[in-house]
Amino acid sequence: MTFNSAAHIEPCLQSLAQPGWERIVVDNASFDDTVARAQKTTGTKVVANQENRGFAAAANQGAYAGQGPLLLFLNPDVTADPGALEALARAAQPPEIAAVGGRLLNSDGSTQAGFVVRRLPTLLTALAEVLLLNRLLPGNPWNRRYRCLGMNLDIPALIEQPAGACLLVKRWAWETLGGFDERFYPLWYEDVDFCRRLRSRGWGIAYQPEAHFRHAGGHSLASMQPGKQQLYWYQNLLRYFRKHHGRASVAALRLGILVGMVLRILATALGFPSQREARRASVRDYARIIGCCVFAANSK
Repeated sequence: MTFNSAAHIEPCLQSLAQPGWERIVVDNASFDDTVARAQKTTGTKVVANQENRGFAAAANQGAYAGQGPLLLFLNPDVTADPGALEALARAAQPPEIAAVGGRLLNSDGSTQAGFVVRRLPTLLTALAEVLLLNRLLPGNPWNRRYRCLGMNLDIPALIEQPAGACLLVKRWAWETLGGFDERFYPLWYEDVDFCRRLRSRGWGIAYQPEAHFRHAGGHSLASMQPGKQQLYWYQNLLRYFRKHHGRASVAALRLGILVGMVLRILATALGFPSQREARRASVRDYARIIGCCVFAANSK
């Protein structure tokens, strides 16, 4: 799935040139030369959307376009080390395993701890995020548990949620669930929702540390304004909780968002005078989140 990914798509595709694997690019109306670069990579099927359909819809398009029994959903800013695809496929062999996540590495070779493996979010972990507790005290117990910061990432394990940047899914599992929920637009929480639905069926999700992938990170957000990033994140967080948690949890989360945004507005108002325009823009963004996620009718 690509959007303005010209700087990344060729190395990504080249790293995936392995026998027995199809390479499919679904582009969400990029306005750079992503499509042209993908098309000139031999053996790559390119689906070029005329509009940005979002991550979930593009992922589903790619799955429909392929034929294989294994589906690897990979961000364009990820490259596979030699042997990574084979390691994922081996980890997926047990019949009780429906999905596998690989080991995402930074450019220096360190593991992206806190991102590569997480637990499914709970009300407490969500509140710790929206109320700034994770910013002020990142070592708090809710954040450590949610981000699996005490986990030995050198050992294979059954997990709740691998990073959506590198997610292998068995086709039969994807088909049974009906793919990703495209209402999580344009991105965020579609992968979390998918993993929760997998686990609700009693199927396992594995972490395979021998499958090494290099992840640049942040590419999906590079062409999106910070205010929109935050709004989409909060809207899809609420969508996830409305779908999987009760009304009381949703009400508590909306209250937490209100308090968290007020705290951010106050902190921003006390910022440096030289950054006045940036502070005003941030305050407008926070106020918009309050309006759309706390008081708007579709936030209920």
